[in-house]
Amino acid sequence: MSDLSDQASPLSSNLPEFSVSELSQAVKKVVEGTFEHVRVRGEISRPSFPASGHCYFRLKDENAVLDAVCWRGVLGRLSVRPEDGLEVVATGRMTTYPGKSSYQLVIDQIEVAGEGALLKLLEERKRKLAAEGLFAEERKRRLPYLPNVIGVVTSPSGAVIRDILHRLHDRFPSHVLVWPVPVQGETAAPLIAAAIEGFNKLRPGGALPRPDLLIVARGGGSLEDLWAFNEEIVVRAAAESAIPLISAVGHETDTTLIDHAADRRAPTPTAAAEMAVPVRSDLIEQVAALESRMLAAGSRGLRQRREFLDGLGRGLVHPGRMLEERSQRLDDMGERLGRALLGSLERRAGVLREWSARLPHPRQQLSQAAREVADWHKRLARLQYRLTEPHERALAQLDPGRRINRAWSLRVQDTRQKLDSFGRLLESYSYRNVLQRGFAVLRAGGKVVTDAASVGSGMALDIEMRDGRLQAMTVGSGSGGTPDKTPTKSSRKKPRNEDDQGTLL
Repeated sequence: MSDLSDQASPLSSNLPEFSVSELSQAVKKVVEGTFEHVRVRGEISRPSFPASGHCYFRLKDENAVLDAVCWRGVLGRLSVRPEDGLEVVATGRMTTYPGKSSYQLVIDQIEVAGEGALLKLLEERKRKLAAEGLFAEERKRRLPYLPNVIGVVTSPSGAVIRDILHRLHDRFPSHVLVWPVPVQGETAAPLIAAAIEGFNKLRPGGALPRPDLLIVARGGGSLEDLWAFNEEIVVRAAAESAIPLISAVGHETDTTLIDHAADRRAPTPTAAAEMAVPVRSDLIEQVAALESRMLAAGSRGLRQRREFLDGLGRGLVHPGRMLEERSQRLDDMGERLGRALLGSLERRAGVLREWSARLPHPRQQLSQAAREVADWHKRLARLQYRLTEPHERALAQLDPGRRINRAWSLRVQDTRQKLDSFGRLLESYSYRNVLQRGFAVLRAGGKVVTDAASVGSGMALDIEMRDGRLQAMTVGSGSGGTPDKTPTKSSRKKPRNEDDQGTLL
C-alpha cells in the first residue's frame, strides 16, 4: 500500500495548480469558444421578469434542463414573448456563471417551434385580447358609403396592391394612399402598427389628405407567414384606429387576429376593394332611374294639381258678378245709414229739450247755494265755541312754572342721592381702609414694591401708613427674605389721593 502511495505522489506533484477563479475562467473560455452560436429547441419553464427588465427562464425537454437569460435590450425586439409551456427554438450563445458554477444560454432570438405551438399561442392570445373587449361588436363602426380617400397598408411590390388598385379603378376610381410596409418577418408587425397609427395622425385638410377608410392587406401564406398580423401591437393598433378599417389578410380560409379587431373582414384583398366602394356604373344607372322617376312623379303631380284647380274654378262665382253684388249692397247700406243717423239725432235733441225744461236756471242755483253756505257758516261758528271753551278753561287752571320747578327739585335730589351712594362705595373700595387695620404701602423710586427681590441695597424707600409716611434706606437683603432697613429720616405726610393705589404690607 505504501508502494502505491509512493508511486502516485510524483504524478500528483506534476499537475498544475489552479485557483477557483482561474479554473472557472478556463471553463468559461472553453464553453463560450465551443458553443459561440447555437440553436436549442425546448419548452419554456418558469419565466420571470424582475424589475431590471431582463428575463430569466429554463428550456427543458424530457431529459434535461438548461438555464437561459434574455437581456432587456434583446427582450424588447423579440417577436415572441417568453411564456410558460411554450415550445420554442432559441438562438444564442452558451456561457458560464462562475458565481454559481452553472452554465446558461444567452438568447438573441426566439422562434415558436412547430405549427401546433403557434396555434396554442394564437388561441391564448385570442382569449386574452377578447377578454379586454378588443373584438366586441359594439366597437365596430360602419364603413363610409363612398370614401374620397382610401389608405392601403401593404407591400408595394406584391400583387395585392395591383389587385386592389385594379378593382377600385373598375368599380369607382378613388384617391388611394399606399403606406409601404413589409408583411412578413420580425420587423413587419411594428411597421404595420406604425402605418395604421400614421394614417390616423393625418389631419383633415392637410397637405396629405386623411383617408376616410383603411385597408390592411396581404396575400395568402402559411401560419408563420401571416404571424405578423397576429401580434398584439398590430391588433391593438387596428382596434384603436379612429378610421374605419377593413382587414384583407390571406385567402378566405385564413384567419388572423386582426380580422377580429377590424371593423370588417374581407376574404381577399380584391373583396376588400369591392367592400370599399360601390360600382360607379350601377350608381349612374340608379341615379338615372331615380331622375326619370322624379321627373315622371313631378309631371304627374303638376297634372293632378292642374285638374284639381280646374275643378275648383268651375265651382266658383265670377269675380265681376261678386263685385256688382257687393257694390249694390254697399249703396243700400249707405242710404240706410244716413237715414238712421238723422233719426238718432232728432231723438237725442228731443230728450235734451225735455231735460232742459226740468232743470232750474243757473242764477237760481247760485242764490240757493249762497244761502246754504251762510247757514253752514253760522253753524260752524257755534260749534267752534262749544269745542274750544272747555280747553281754554283747563289751560287757565294750569300753572306750568310751579310744576317745572317741582320736577327739577325731585330730579336734583335723586341725582344727589345716587352720587352719595357712589361716593360711599368708592370709599369702601379705597386701600386707605386697609391701612387703618395696620397695613402699609411700600414704594421705591415712585413705584410700588410688590416683591422683596426687586429691592436692592442702598435703595430709598417710602413707607405710607394710616397716619403718615416714613422715609427709609435699605442696607442689605437676604435671598428670598425680608430686606433689612434702617430708618434714617421720618416725616409725616398727608396721604395721597385715594386713587393712588399701592402694595399693602
